[in-house]
Amino acid sequence: MRTIVHRHLGKVVAGTAIAVAGTAVMIGITLPGSAGADDSDGKGAGQTSQQAGQGQGAVAPGVVEQAPAEGDTGEGRDPLTEDETERVEKLALDQQLRRTGENVEGEQGPQSLAVDLADPKTSELDDPDAPRRADVSFYDYKNDKLVTKTVNLDTGKVEETDTQQGVQPPLNRTENIEAAQLLLADPLGAGLKADFKDATDKELTTPDQLLLSSMVYRANPGTPAALADCGKHRCVTLFVKAKNGPWIDTRDLVIDLSTRKVAKVG
Repeated sequence: MRTIVHRHLGKVVAGTAIAVAGTAVMIGITLPGSAGADDSDGKGAGQTSQQAGQGQGAVAPGVVEQAPAEGDTGEGRDPLTEDETERVEKLALDQQLRRTGENVEGEQGPQSLAVDLADPKTSELDDPDAPRRADVSFYDYKNDKLVTKTVNLDTGKVEETDTQQGVQPPLNRTENIEAAQLLLADPLGAGLKADFKDATDKELTTPDQLLLSSMVYRANPGTPAALADCGKHRCVTLFVKAKNGPWIDTRDLVIDLSTRKVAKVG
């Protein structure tokens, strides 16, 4: 077994004991475990959104949709059921957000990030009959904004809408996959492909061959000009592991998902 393969871009960290602390010290970071890699989920809403219109300046007529069925529901502080999660996501995604937003793949409609049970209001802390609410978050890649809507599960109404810029929550699985796809398509991904070939004797052609974890990247003093907007833009550093294989160090590569470009740091 080779120990470390140094290359101008990537470094393969080989060996069967990759997850132990000693190996993490060897590459200078605490690597995420393979069990946690690529474990968040989410899907872009753009695939189901209505096209804004045909031809320049055309606007599609409004569509009145039926309220989604309630399905199985929880009680009190019970975790959201699958039916509740699906229902509140549909309730939160109004026509304006569908029409003006853009997901991580550049398609119409914002990127769905997470659906979480909302905390009760202060006045409702001791009320056993307090309504259940959910916080539904989207990222609009067209405007680089995080949109969070609080939906009342009892009434089906959106009670609050919070829009922020420069706030970057952790990325989900769909975003990690898109970041890996952009990296593989970029000339800067050549080192990753070469190291994958060295480690597995296979060609790396798709993110499906990798286990992916990620960290939001923010610009700081000394950041290359190409990444100066990271923080306002949604940028990511990937932690890459070959399936049934070693970790491959790609910490010096940053993918700007807002501009769909890859740059090198360090």
